[in-house]
Parts: sequence; structure tokens; C-alpha cells
Amino acid sequence: QVQLVESGGGSVQAGGSLRLSCAASYTTYCMGWFRQAPGKEREGVATINAYHTQRYTDSVRGRFTISKDTAKNILYLEMNSLKPEDTATYYCAAERAVGPCLVSSQAMDYWGKGTLVTISS
Repeated sequence: QVQLVESGGGSVQAGGSLRLSCAASYTTYCMGWFRQAPGKEREGVATINAYHTQRYTDSVRGRFTISKDTAKNILYLEMNSLKPEDTATYYCAAERAVGPCLVSSQAMDYWGKGTLVTISS
């Protein structure tokens, strides 16, 4: 069982930046960030595998960067040029299996409780 605890959420104006962190009890081959806006389904944001290969959903590519510190078991999401449509609860997730590490919530086995990000225009 992987324990995941997110932090770093908050409220910023459009165009601003935030960095989310996820403290993990241990890192798995594939970990990622997902988000859920009010009234919408959860969607994938980015994933990173053991080789630091990153995948992003189109709407955040070029603005968000996923990274991890394996020695500290921390996953990060650097978010720049934030837009009001980025407002959501952001979740850290981990996948048990060794595979393609897709940006898909269905592939994830463990979830944190989330951290709220609010972007004002």
C-alpha cells in the first residue's frame, strides 16, 4: 500500500505559478498527477516513470512540469501560466504495474486525498 499526501495548493491569479508536492511512502514505477474540477470527471494531467519519462495531457503541455525526487520519495508538479480552467482539486496517484505509464486514472492503484488549486481571473 502506497501512502500519498499532497500539499502546495492554494489560490493565485491567472498567469501565476504554483508547485504541488506529493509525499509518498515509497515511489512506484509510474506516478502521476490528476485533477477534478467541480462538476467534471477526474482527468489526467501528467505522469512520470522510473526513467523520468514524462507524459502530459495536451491542455497543460508546455506550462506544467512533473518531476520527482526518488531519494526523498516526493513527486512534484510545477505549474506556470495558470489559467482559471486549471482550477480543480489535484490528486497524486501511483500505479503498481510496470507498463506504459499512461496519463489515465484507470491505470492508477493508489490515490492521495487531493489539494485544491483555485485560479482567479
